[in-house]
Amino acid sequence: MDFAVSDEVLGTVMPILIYWAYSGLYVVLGKSDEYRLHTREEEDLKNLVTKREVVKGVLLQQLVQACVATLLFAVTGNDKDAAGDQQSSAFATARQFFVAMLVLDTWQYFVHRYMHVNKFLYRHFHSQHHRLIVPYAYGALYNHPVEGLILDTVGGALSFLASGMTPRTSIFFFSFANIKTVDDHCGLWLPGNPFHKFFSNNSAYHDVHHQLYGSKYNFSQPFFVMWDKILGTHLPYSLVKRREGGFEVYPTKEKKDD
Repeated sequence: MDFAVSDEVLGTVMPILIYWAYSGLYVVLGKSDEYRLHTREEEDLKNLVTKREVVKGVLLQQLVQACVATLLFAVTGNDKDAAGDQQSSAFATARQFFVAMLVLDTWQYFVHRYMHVNKFLYRHFHSQHHRLIVPYAYGALYNHPVEGLILDTVGGALSFLASGMTPRTSIFFFSFANIKTVDDHCGLWLPGNPFHKFFSNNSAYHDVHHQLYGSKYNFSQPFFVMWDKILGTHLPYSLVKRREGGFEVYPTKEKKDD
């Protein structure tokens, strides 16, 4: 009996499964104070939403993402299949990844920044994500449904279309993007983390943005920090080890008044 699953189904389901599996790993690692950017007491006191509400919010967003992915694969399926043989080389896949990363980063930077600048959008939509002042792994996709649709789902669809990737390639790209997003929000600083070696955009960089002093800075996500540096919203930080274990993140230059 043939139990083969199509690339379209895997491209829809795998990123969601990997999101929760990778988040679960960080939940376990976060039980140790040695790696945390905030204490567990801070997480309980500062966050303005319960973990149950976060799980419900993330599942709702992932449901919307799955519906959009299914529709996108249905609309583009024939074209992608016809071009599949020409896009199967390692070079072509690397090019598609790079283009998708640039498109996703560009979309998310400008939409994310505008949601901070526009008081209506921040108050009614983006402020929901910032109820997590102390970020943690499975809260990475905790957003208002409207923001989730515009920022993440539309951004993902644009990166898929602009890069010309096939459904099979999208399995790996969106799984990788989810892993990176979870890592950025995990609230941990892990020794030897490869993301910290290859990306300036990491858990400490994004933690700055979630703090009151950094809310006008470090908008870039999930891969590069180029737009922050080009447009003057880049806020460097330093890590200081806490006596009781873990790290504190501090800004390392005077902030501008915007």
